Amino acid sequence: MSTHTISVLVENHSGALSSIAGLFSSRGYNITSLTVAETDDSSVSRMTIVVSGEEEILEQIVKQLNRLIDVIKVIDLPGEETIEREMVMVIIDASKSNRHEIIELANIFGAKIAAVAHSSITTEMMGTRRNIDDFLALVKPYGIKEIVRSGAIAIAQTRK
Repeated sequence: MSTHTISVLVENHSGALSSIAGLFSSRGYNITSLTVAETDDSSVSRMTIVVSGEEEILEQIVKQLNRLIDVIKVIDLPGEETIEREMVMVIIDASKSNRHEIIELANIFGAKIAAVAHSSITTEMMGTRRNIDDFLALVKPYGIKEIVRSGAIAIAQTRK
């Protein structure tokens, strides 16, 4: 089983997301990450879909995506030639005695301090899935009050 990141340009109107998600669910595939936003053209949105599955079935899904009316373009992004990022915001339990340690961990991972409260620190971080997972594993012992994590966004790396 392999993981694929698929970028889909779609017409920006209601129902487009539903028909694309329905294609995956009808084949029994769970979308592990989905991010949708307008492009520089407000009539077009880019969907970044991360899905795991058997290679042959995923190839069929890509072919079927290309047949949908709302779909403009489908790109199956190759892992080694793709720049992929996620964002996470985490509210971490923090007392006066451990606040410095949490800030130090945030600095090591390039996370920013978004807010400081009496008993917590809120961090925001953008990075690869692995870096975010590593950061979360190290702050977990302090106590995580809440996590909000985006789906992946990805773009093919251009080469000259």
